[in-house]
Amino acid sequence: MTVDDKLISFAHRLADASGAAIRPFFRQRIEVIHKPGAHPFDPVTEADKGAERAIRAIIDRDRPDDAILGEEYGEKPGTSGWRWVLDPVDGTRCFITGRHEWGSLIALEKDERPVLGILDQPVLGERFVGVNGRSVLLQGETRTPLKVRECASLKDAILCATDPSAYMSLEQQAAFARVKAQARMTRYHGDCYIFAMLAMGFVDIVIEAGFKRWDAAALIPLVNGAGGIMTAWDGGPANSGETILACGDKRIHEEAMKLLK
Repeated sequence: MTVDDKLISFAHRLADASGAAIRPFFRQRIEVIHKPGAHPFDPVTEADKGAERAIRAIIDRDRPDDAILGEEYGEKPGTSGWRWVLDPVDGTRCFITGRHEWGSLIALEKDERPVLGILDQPVLGERFVGVNGRSVLLQGETRTPLKVRECASLKDAILCATDPSAYMSLEQQAAFARVKAQARMTRYHGDCYIFAMLAMGFVDIVIEAGFKRWDAAALIPLVNGAGGIMTAWDGGPANSGETILACGDKRIHEEAMKLLK
């Protein structure tokens, strides 16, 4: 389906509000709180929470019938068939260590299918947008179309992942290692930002596990719009985020799926 210009402009307003809430906290000595859960340390800051509150306030005021799903404040049902999926600081570990490999993820779903995705890096002034089958990088007035690069074989591929030892089971780590053994080079860390680098053509394959819907939804239109492919490890939908296989070339996607089985 086609997302109209009015909805796209509204999504940009949400990204603007998120960035304004986040920027004052970056590279500042702020309080970091642990969210009890699956991980020994799962950090959250006022940047995460304040940005999500800012986005939700705009949606509640201007599009009250839309549903919202956010990492920090959960789900609000809607009646319109549209749902906004939010992770205002994806990569909080990078954020609290002063690194730039994080971003605000804002997705729009229609009947649970992601149709628009924004990855905004408000400190660098980079906004990656995937919608209506195309992806673009916006930097001020500069608009750069995004396109993945060709890579025929894993032996020529650059592989990225955030941290297999932290987010993958032992069985998944073994599967990841099989792909890594075939790749030309592997680099770790980067969270959502490595997907943007795949869309720009600097990375060939990203393998992740243990994502949530808010981690994945915005990245699907971004990768697909740049000509890439993003699925679960078995080739099914990546919406849930349980496993993620994103590739710039369908040939290495097929190769990697066989190794991940």
